[in-house]
Amino acid sequence: MNRRASTILKLGASAAALLATPAMAQTAPADAPQSAAAETAPDTSATPPQDNGDIVVTARRRSETLQSVPIAVTAFSADKLDKIGAVDLTDIQNVTPNTTLKTARGSNSTLAAFIRGVGQQDPVPGFEAGIGIYLDDVYLNRPQAAVLDIYDVDRIEVLRGPQGTLYGRNTIGGAVKYVTKRLPNETELRVKANYGSYDQADGIVALSTPIGDMFKVGVAGARLSRGGFGRNTNLNIDNYNKDIWAGRGTIEFESPDTRLFVRITGDYTHDLSNPRNGHRLISGLLSGAPVLANVFDTRAGLNFPKQDIQAGGLSMTANAQLTDHLTLRSISAWRKDTSFTPIDFDALPATDVDVPAVYRNEQTSQEFQLLYASDKLNGLVGYYYLGAKAATGFGVLLSTTLPGFDAYTAGDVRTETSSIYGDFTYDFTPEFSLSVGGRYTWDQRNAYVFKANYIGLTSEFGGTPTPFGTPATNFRGIANFKRFTPRVSLSFKPAADHLLYASYSEGFKGGGFDPRGSGTSAPISNPAAGRTYQDIYNYLLFRPETVTSYEAGYKGAAFDRRLTWALAGFYADYTDVQVPGSVGCLQNGVQSFCGITTNAAKARIKGIELESTAVLARDFAGIGSSVVLNGAVGYIHARYRTFIGPTGVDVANVRVFQNTPDWTASGTLTGNVPVGDGLVTANSTVSYRSLTHQFETASPFLDQPGYTLLDAGLTYAFGEGRRYTIGVYGKNLTDVRYKTSGYQYIRSDIAGTPIPDAAGKPFPTLGKEGVATAFYGNPRQVFVSVGAKF
Repeated sequence: MNRRASTILKLGASAAALLATPAMAQTAPADAPQSAAAETAPDTSATPPQDNGDIVVTARRRSETLQSVPIAVTAFSADKLDKIGAVDLTDIQNVTPNTTLKTARGSNSTLAAFIRGVGQQDPVPGFEAGIGIYLDDVYLNRPQAAVLDIYDVDRIEVLRGPQGTLYGRNTIGGAVKYVTKRLPNETELRVKANYGSYDQADGIVALSTPIGDMFKVGVAGARLSRGGFGRNTNLNIDNYNKDIWAGRGTIEFESPDTRLFVRITGDYTHDLSNPRNGHRLISGLLSGAPVLANVFDTRAGLNFPKQDIQAGGLSMTANAQLTDHLTLRSISAWRKDTSFTPIDFDALPATDVDVPAVYRNEQTSQEFQLLYASDKLNGLVGYYYLGAKAATGFGVLLSTTLPGFDAYTAGDVRTETSSIYGDFTYDFTPEFSLSVGGRYTWDQRNAYVFKANYIGLTSEFGGTPTPFGTPATNFRGIANFKRFTPRVSLSFKPAADHLLYASYSEGFKGGGFDPRGSGTSAPISNPAAGRTYQDIYNYLLFRPETVTSYEAGYKGAAFDRRLTWALAGFYADYTDVQVPGSVGCLQNGVQSFCGITTNAAKARIKGIELESTAVLARDFAGIGSSVVLNGAVGYIHARYRTFIGPTGVDVANVRVFQNTPDWTASGTLTGNVPVGDGLVTANSTVSYRSLTHQFETASPFLDQPGYTLLDAGLTYAFGEGRRYTIGVYGKNLTDVRYKTSGYQYIRSDIAGTPIPDAAGKPFPTLGKEGVATAFYGNPRQVFVSVGAKF
């Protein structure tokens, strides 16, 4: 742990210690507000009802039912996640409207997240995430190691729209909250095992026990493994396999009067899966290698560095109820991850476009919140600090250059950000409420970008390189950004089970420098002076982007709460859109690839979302029996108003939103029937996603037409407290093949239509074989799961 991390954690610990005395000196009255500890670590001794909207969420940093919170939010309890057979965070995208959560290209662990058209696909440093991923209230600054495996979880919440006045980091498009289980009051052992298709074999164990009256300790571990969906026929290894070890340890302290709660958690994940290599969509333009029949197969030849992804962190949350109305919370965290990965763009044995890569990330954060709760006024004020380091190293090995030639690119981006924020809700009457919030953010980016040519690999990949010419880019730059973002929401409850709301909010994502940018590509502003530092600075810099969002919603219930719904309509102006990408380029006369990022676009986004639950039958086969239909529909109309292309021409009419299908829809039918001393639950989910573009330019190679998936599950829970479970689950039962991402370096016009060579073949813009490779979603999988709690 670095010095800053140690300092931050000590600061949080000191705060907890100082708060302990006044908190423990008081006695909580019977009608005191619920302790804020519940927001971070809720009691999970009983599963909340899933058929009437009463699931408890903490979208506004206090416990509220899903149907009473005036925010577009989808929530998944641990029970629901178990019964749909969810394995990792990406499994919830199909039942969440206008949301994309997918594994990004070459690993099992890097996340690409989009909500309502806003997100970030490029995992290199320098770019802030458009969607905030929170692990127990700790913001994950980088997408590497953010595909969180689902084990020992209490719930997952997906919040749509800008989230800047309630959460640690200002997130422009939405937030995903992954909340782990609070430790139980008695000694408990939970075990779970899965076995299924492709030799899937998972084991999860969680053990916890109280120590005295005030302390609890717990550990949880997971071994997640699976054979490949395909093969790398060149290296003779599995492709799309899974080989993950994960663990978490927790210590909790709660004072006898429950006014002080401290939770310390450490987690670690080690992903040793093989690299996920893409499937070529075109035959080799030089070798003539044919397209493989199985879309999960590859011929990729790059096998260094060995794929190895390690991630972990420490966090401490302290909640002290100072008075009956005031609670002070401290959230301290340190996280670090390292990802070594071989990226074979051309997916062929030859060294054509091969990129050995390493990502290194480290972050330290500290957050303080003062929460106020009373009959009419509820809210908080907070301070957030994040210090983060993100660095990459890319070797670029091309067939178009000398043997052993490496067009090396390195980027190192340091982030220092602080913000103050607040959000308060005042209930004028039991029917009318007004929420007002705001956030002021200070961001600083300190970047180093280096591009140079070598003969031989650099030392981080085990080489001893010889420089080849002078560095093409050797740039250091600092940029500062600041912004105030407000939020206002008005709520009206015409009846107990009905809520109407309207909100206005702004989101802000800081700018930075493209860590793969080329200084030699910077335009020269003054020919007499030549290319200056300021020219390079201006070229590599990209400005912040902002979203101004309007939303109106209606949540309600009818027929004795047998029917519940949440309807939201939204409209957003998206300005200075950051458009990252990479292109083939020349570095000192040698072919390479370069980052090119601009604030090219303005966009308008509007849409509608409907989530509903209908209890079709209840107690028809004994107490506890039911038939429930859950539905979710999202429509989004996201269009660029302006998009200035590389030639300075507005090409908005031929640009599209990436990872944002116009339509997302799902329906889940669930039946519950008591059998013996247990409960049988059967469910089936049909989900649909319309045409999805992988990048801002349409691609006949990579774009995925609309597709439908079918999942199903059957679970039997029995024994005292239903402590035993056995289930069988099927995912993608119709075995649909659908693309999730890919790479393309093929000459095309401004609309994305390929421009062939004289022989009618695709013309490569990088390498000789042509790069058009795709990655696919999981095929049909069936697995059995057994679990027990002692």
